[in-house]
Amino acid sequence: MFQALLLTQDGKRTVATLAPLDDARLPSGDVTVRVEYSSLNFKDALAITGRGAIIKKWPLVPGIDLAGSVERSDDPAWKPGDRVVVNGWGMGETDWGGLAQKARVSA
Repeated sequence: MFQALLLTQDGKRTVATLAPLDDARLPSGDVTVRVEYSSLNFKDALAITGRGAIIKKWPLVPGIDLAGSVERSDDPAWKPGDRVVVNGWGMGETDWGGLAQKARVSA
């Protein structure tokens, strides 16, 4: 289990909840990261408050960046313990972002 800021939609309203999630809820991806840091950007604030058409796929964990360490990897380029920084390419828009204790990303 891990904690995540989970955004859902109630009609046209964005609802933000600090939710306990099971690892099985993580989206598909090659690398599972234990998140240590994620910044709160203007784009994240727009997504969380529902004031911009930022989110393209619901539900979503916002956060357009993260830093942490690899917990598990299906890609030989990354091994447990590797330190990583991830940003961009739809993170926090179509792909779950870094405002959680764990994230799963594509290698």
